[in-house]
Amino acid sequence: MIKDKPRRWHETLSEALWAYRNLKQTSIGTTPYRLTFGYDVVLPMELNVKSARIALQHNLIPADYNEAMLTELEDLDEVQKLALDHLMVHKAKVMRAYNKIVKFKSFAESDMVWQTNLPPGKVDRVYGKWSPTWKGPYLVHQVLHEGTYRLKDLDGEIHERPINGRYLKKYNPTIFELMEDKKTSTK
Repeated sequence: MIKDKPRRWHETLSEALWAYRNLKQTSIGTTPYRLTFGYDVVLPMELNVKSARIALQHNLIPADYNEAMLTELEDLDEVQKLALDHLMVHKAKVMRAYNKIVKFKSFAESDMVWQTNLPPGKVDRVYGKWSPTWKGPYLVHQVLHEGTYRLKDLDGEIHERPINGRYLKKYNPTIFELMEDKKTSTK
C-alpha cells in the first residue's frame, strides 16, 4: 500500500490497520477485532449485498437485537480462551521448530573454550575480512544459571561480566598449536 504513495503513508495507515485488525490471525485463530468487541466486523460489501447476517439483524426488534449482542459478549470469554489455547499451541509449534535447529551447549568448570568476538561480525581494520572471529582460549571459571558462564584467562584473571553459552565453543587445539607443542617438547 505504501509503495504506490510513499509520501502519503499517513493517509493509507488507517486502511492498513483496518485490514490487519479484521484479518484472521494464524497465531490466535480469530481476528483481533473479534477478540476486542466479541463479534466480527461488518464489511462494506455485506451492506451492499445484504448478507444473511445483515438481513437477520434488520428484522429484529430492538430488544431482541440487544439480547443477541449481549449473548455475543457473554461468548467473548470462550472466544478469548480458545484464542489463548490456539496461541499456546502455535508457540509450542514454533518452539519445536526452533529447537530442532538450535544446538544447546553446556560447559563444565575448568573446560577450555573460545569466545566469539562481540559483537559478531565486527571487523578489525588491520585484518579486514581476515579478522579473527574467536578469541581465547579461556577457562570456564564458574557455571551460573541457564547457560551463563564466567570465564578466566589462562593467566588466572577472572572476567567480571558473565557470558551466554551461545557465544562460546569448545577449545580444540589446532594443528599449528600441536606442531608448536611438538617443537617445544623436542628442544
